[in-house]
Amino acid sequence: GKRGELEITDVHRIYLERGQLNVEMIGRGVAWLDTGTPESLIEASTFIHAIEKRQGLKIGCPEEVALQQGFLSPDEYRASVSQLPNCSYRTYCESLLRS
Repeated sequence: GKRGELEITDVHRIYLERGQLNVEMIGRGVAWLDTGTPESLIEASTFIHAIEKRQGLKIGCPEEVALQQGFLSPDEYRASVSQLPNCSYRTYCESLLRS
């Protein structure tokens, strides 16, 4: 890019040249948020905050995804969450085991 950084499209091109590119259409309810500038980072942060507040769900919670996809058993999940600092994120993760 203009700042001499590797762009996501550069990574795509490399995989395409190697014949290793796999593409999946982003489904409904999924959004790509550009965070390449301070302004776009603020916009993305505001969007995520609004979704989380209105829906009561976290966006980008790897522990939750690992549990839902079966990568972690409930016991492994519990052990992982117990390592988190006491904060609202940990409280959210703990609440998933109760629901």
